[in-house]
Amino acid sequence: MNNQQLQDRKTKVIARGQGNMYPVYVERAVNSELWDVEGKRYIDFGTGIAVCNTGHSHPKVVAAVKTQVDKFSHTCVMVNPYEVAVELAEKLTAIAPGDSDKKAIFVSTGAEAVENCVKIARAHTGRRGVIAFNGGFHGRTNLTMALTGKILPYKNLFGPFPGDIFHAPFPMDCHDVSVKSSLKAIENLFKVDIAATDVAAIIVEPVQGEGGFYAAPPEFLQALRKICDQHGIVLIADEIQTGFGRTGKMFSFEHAGVEADLMTMAKGIAGGFPIAAVVGKSEIMDAPLPGGLGGTYGGSPVACAAALAVLDVIKEENLVNRSVQVGELFNQRLTELQSQFPKLIGDVRNQGSMIAIELVKEGDFEQPNPELTQAVIAKAAEYGLVLLACGFYSNVVRFLPALTISDELANEGLDKFTELFASVAK
Repeated sequence: MNNQQLQDRKTKVIARGQGNMYPVYVERAVNSELWDVEGKRYIDFGTGIAVCNTGHSHPKVVAAVKTQVDKFSHTCVMVNPYEVAVELAEKLTAIAPGDSDKKAIFVSTGAEAVENCVKIARAHTGRRGVIAFNGGFHGRTNLTMALTGKILPYKNLFGPFPGDIFHAPFPMDCHDVSVKSSLKAIENLFKVDIAATDVAAIIVEPVQGEGGFYAAPPEFLQALRKICDQHGIVLIADEIQTGFGRTGKMFSFEHAGVEADLMTMAKGIAGGFPIAAVVGKSEIMDAPLPGGLGGTYGGSPVACAAALAVLDVIKEENLVNRSVQVGELFNQRLTELQSQFPKLIGDVRNQGSMIAIELVKEGDFEQPNPELTQAVIAKAAEYGLVLLACGFYSNVVRFLPALTISDELANEGLDKFTELFASVAK
């Protein structure tokens, strides 16, 4: 069975809304390499959208999963709980930024984690409103689509959405959105749309994921903390894509020295096994009544075992520091490419191993270049690469290598990307 045959089968039985970027069907994967059903090798610069931070099929994660499956695979943590869930909660609350006493809950997906943050914030404050940011992405459920600050492809055709959701500009220097103007917009919301005393939460990605890998300046996150403290608002850190060493810290909020009230965790938490968490200050987390939070598969024992192994690997292999090194390597190589194509690559940016290039026309950020971006992504497989696009203007190529990738393999992949970009650019 080849890739095209599998794609034909998939098209007949899986709805088009759940499309795939590449007609490349994976047979096996190890660390930062994939092999498809036809035997072709790919260097993976996407890691399942920042999920496999410890690489594909890390031996310690595989061993932990096998051991747990031999014991049992499911009882529901809300019916008959188990030690691996308690141990994971202990470790997550210990590594979450800040000195406050913390508690955790487990769910299955990042979107569920975001929804539960909103529920917890509303229960704690007795308020209704939530402020999010333009370009932010928080999930594909009805509530999280309302929080998401981009119509295509996430929100188109799916309304109406829940009310009491408000958006403010996210600071981006290259697009002339300053920290000052973003904060001013929040103050204007308090005057025009919703009183500060009626806002339950402000939710922010410390580095926008789908929005284009724009990092929030430390002073912006610090200012949000002050606004929330001033008005009794819950500050929610959406660390779904930025967590578990991805940005050169265990969590990106650490770069700003800010403690959020609640934070979401998912993606890189368990090396590919579906689990997500909300971790937050104990007095806020305990606001909902018993039974108000949970889900059948939340805190799967198999996923908990995988997550515990991931935490061990991150510590033992010093992957937080390795993330910084990988990011520096990518930034250097991509900056060299930018010097060859200064009118097409407007910016190279990274926070740790969240790396991006923004493609423009004539060196002008006011002229985004989504056509070139899509051409690069479309040809990636021909060059043996897995790449992802993103961006408010759909003009950003993002790189999310495994933190376990070797310099040799990273450079091989970047050589391929250089060839690919030069081919498409010409």
